[in-house]
This record gives sequence, structure tokens and C-alpha cells, in this order.
Amino acid sequence: MAFLELSNVTKGYGAGAARHEVLGGIDLSVAEGEFVAIVGFSGSGKTTLVSAIAGLVAPDAGEITVRGAPVTGPSPARGVVFQSYSLMPWLTAEENVALAVDSIFAAESRAARRARVERYIAMVGLTHARTRRPAELSGGMRQRVAVARALATEPELLLLDEPLSALDALTRAKLQDEIVEIWSKEKRTVILITNDVDEAILLADRVIPLTPGPAARLGPGFEVDLPRPRDRAALNHDEGFRRLRSAIIRYLDEAGGARQQGAAAEPRPEPNAVVPFPRKPAPPRAYREASASPIEARYVEFAAVSKTFPTPKGPLTVVEDFSLKMRKGEFVSLIGHSGCGKSTVLGMAAGLLEVSGGGIVLDGTEVTGAGPERAVVFQSPSLFPWLTARENVALGVERVYPKAGAAERREIVEYYLARVGLAEAMDRRAAELSNGMKQRVGIARAFALSPKLLLLDEPFGMLDSLTRWELQDVLMDVWKRSSVTAICVTHDVDEAILLADRIVMMTNGPRARIGAVLEIDLPRPRARKALLGLPEFYEYREELLGFLEAYEGGANPDPAHLEAIRLKRAGRTSPGDRSTRLAAAE
Repeated sequence: MAFLELSNVTKGYGAGAARHEVLGGIDLSVAEGEFVAIVGFSGSGKTTLVSAIAGLVAPDAGEITVRGAPVTGPSPARGVVFQSYSLMPWLTAEENVALAVDSIFAAESRAARRARVERYIAMVGLTHARTRRPAELSGGMRQRVAVARALATEPELLLLDEPLSALDALTRAKLQDEIVEIWSKEKRTVILITNDVDEAILLADRVIPLTPGPAARLGPGFEVDLPRPRDRAALNHDEGFRRLRSAIIRYLDEAGGARQQGAAAEPRPEPNAVVPFPRKPAPPRAYREASASPIEARYVEFAAVSKTFPTPKGPLTVVEDFSLKMRKGEFVSLIGHSGCGKSTVLGMAAGLLEVSGGGIVLDGTEVTGAGPERAVVFQSPSLFPWLTARENVALGVERVYPKAGAAERREIVEYYLARVGLAEAMDRRAAELSNGMKQRVGIARAFALSPKLLLLDEPFGMLDSLTRWELQDVLMDVWKRSSVTAICVTHDVDEAILLADRIVMMTNGPRARIGAVLEIDLPRPRARKALLGLPEFYEYREELLGFLEAYEGGANPDPAHLEAIRLKRAGRTSPGDRSTRLAAAE
């Protein structure tokens, strides 16, 4: 008998024409002690599935059983950790854990209950912070409290609903390691919901995709036949990992493509439908004239740039001696751990932060303040919710092209909204658009300004993987046609390689500086599926992961160690061979 069994579980909300089918017949069998990762995208029904297993919502049809007994409501035997921490803000970390322990183990002595609390607080590494309230903890520490609280009730089944998605890469990696260590010691049955394929493979025994909704179903299970413990850097060399990763990503990519084709086949697009852009050969004439420049080689130059902030304990230098030259039309990715000053560099380039030392020159002119020639796309696009997509983009266009006629300005707005797939949603208000659609408007707005420099600060960081992949493709296509010079801050190694001509790796802060610069010698246009079949992609990936690992925990590695990481790629094949294999992979 399976430990957990789901048989044709369905769930929907609403009635009649307004009814939305979320789960369309879920079948799942999980063995006791198994670690299963379910990979899905926003809106695919992941949280509804977890809530049904937890007994927080009742399915419309089908049955869920644990050890053969039907799930009819919530139970402490099924612990849940959601993406949001849901901690009591007036209680300390240990008091938040004790609240659950005292409720479940009321019959035990006070000393026994306290021992439970202390055990699980120590297990997640928070003994030193046990008396702090949530407001005094970082996001990662708050999530550790939530994990400790769930574990302290000693559930038979631990349900993790994207518990790490809102965390930076370093904190996420640390908590991933802790989850695996706890699972290996406790041998609980675990269901992890995630949109991160690498996280799923690193942690799980089996990875199962959840197809995009409506009426989502589970796809084929992918067995993770990789020995434990699993090391991130070592996995990158493993052929089994590469094959498995490629297979899962290809399946998800195809599932997402099928969803888009299905939406396009509808006779009338939904309000949030993404419609393929018309094949116009080039940006409008007014745009091309505004972006022209005779400077090529040193179009952007950061000269010994530094940034110091005043603090109660004295001046704090966040970035020091940041020096970089960029050619016109180049795409550079900035990567590094949280707190290394990536966004600070971007803020200085945008003119939103004053430069403390050195200088930034763009197209022969020193940057001294904010201006429309530097367009910024943040994680949140900050649209005016009462304006339409067209009106949000037009606001900037009307100011940047004062000499253009109304028809020319309208052409620019419509061209870029069409290029990001919003041809049929131009007149929808921002409040009616999904997060992914809003970010498309933000990208269109930035490009429409004919910027000399495009600055992207984790533009897809708040989106699920499928939406992220779609918008990466959109960004690459629009960038290719406009050839705008761009800098993108990201935590995502794959994203950095896919987008960039060069990747600038920053050391840890304070006093962060450029640690290494990696040239990405891969032909364009780049297709994700093709890159996954190239050994060079994994060699670049290994160097970036090695760099990030070397600086983990504020380390100051020996230069010889960093050079050894770089030299691992010395035996790569020639660019000609690489182009041939890329064509074959496509």
C-alpha cells in the first residue's frame, strides 16, 4: 500500500460560465520516506494541490488517502510550509515554534515540549536567533522558523509549497542543503512544490511536472537516479544530471508551448492572451534616428566607480573601484551574491544613486542624474493601474520624441507592444493584466524610449519559470532588433549565459568589485533547447557556479583558486565546432 495516494482528484472554483477548473484529475502514488518534487508554473494549481493533500480544501471529486485513510480535513500529521512565512510578528522565533508544539503535544510535560522546540530550532541553525522577533530576522531566517515549526509537530508528511522561491540564491542554497539534511535524518515523506528544475533534481527522488492549467494534470515522473549526497558543482559534470535536466526542461517548454498554441487557437483572445507579434523588419524611423551614435568601442565606461553610504557606525563602502568598458550594442550580465552591490552599480548607471568616486560615461557624456536615455526595468514594472498598456508606454514616448508627429509616436508604442506579444491587449488596463503581462508592458515601455542604455534589475525574479522563459525569449528578440546596449542584474546562472555577451562576476560586499569577467562565446540567436545540448553551456555554467561557491559566506578566495576555475574551460573545442554542434542541436 502506498503511503500517500491521490485518485482522480479534481478541484475547481466558481459556477456556470464563471467556473474555473484548477485540477483536472490528479493521480499520484508516493512511497513512505520518498522525496517527491512537483514542478509547475504560476496558475497551474500547485497551491491548490498542496492544500488538498493537507486537508485545507476538499476536492470536488476523487480521493486522497494517507496510509489508506481518507483525508477529510487538516491534521498535524501533515505539516505545511508555504512560500509566505505566516509567523506571529509579536512572538520570538522559539515562541512561534512553541505555539505549534504546545498545541500538538499538550499532554507532554513542559520540559519535554521545550526540548522539542530547542531541538528543531537548533536543527535549522537558529539557536543564536531564537529570541528575535520576525521583524528582526532576514527572509531566509524567517523561512527557517517556518520549517522548524512544521518539523516540530513531527508530521508523517511534510508539504513544502515553494518555500524558497522568494529568497536570494545563496540563502536558497543553504536552506536546500538543510532540507536535505533534515530529510535524511528524519526520513519523513516530503512533497516539494517548486518551479526550479535544478532545485527539484538536487533534492528529490522523483520529479513530476504539473501541466499548465486549466484542469491541470500531472505529467510523466522523472526518476532522479543520482547518488546522494548531491553536490551542485559536481552535478554539473554528471552526464546523467545533464540528460535529466534537459529532458525535464524540454517537457516543460513543450507543455508551455502547447498552452500558448491552445490560447492562440481560440477564436477570440482572452484579455490576458499573448498574441504573436507581426513580423515588422525594424523599429520605426523615429526610434532609429533617436538611438544613432558614432561611438562604438567605448560606448559605456565605468571608471573606478565607488559608492559609499553614511551609516550610524560611519561610512560604508558598498562598491569600490568598479571599472568596465562596454561597446555599443553589447549585452552584459552582472551576477553575484546578495549584497555584492549589483543593484547599486545599476542604480548609479541609471542616475538614481549618486556616484561617490570615479565616473560613468555614456555615449561621450558623463552620467550626472536620471534621464530617459537610460531606461530601467525593475522586478516590478510599476505601471499606473488605471491606465491601459498603450497609455503606460505612451507616457514616456510623448516626452522622448518631442519632434515626432502623433502618428510616429503611436507607431513606436504599437510596435513595441506588438513585439512583446501584446498586440491584442494594448487597450487593457494594467490592473487587469497578469504579472507576466505587466512585465511585458514594462519591457515595451523601456525599449520604446529609444534608450542609449537599457538597465534590467532582476526583471524576471518574481515570475515562475515558464513565464520567465517566455519573457527571456521576448527580451532576446526585441534586443536583437534594436541592438540597444544593456546591463542585466540576475541571480540566475542560466539566464546570464542565455542573454549575455559577457558576464561580470562581482565579489562579496562590502567593498565589492569585479572578481572576473566571462566572455560568452556562443553564436546568436540562442535557443534554450539547443544550448542544453552543448557541452560548452555546462562549462560556462560550471565556471559561474564555481565562482559563486568560492565567494560563499563572504570568503576571500586566493586568486590562484579563481584562475584554476577559469582554466577548467581551457580545453574547449573551437568556435567553428561549437557552431556546428549548435546547429545540430537545434
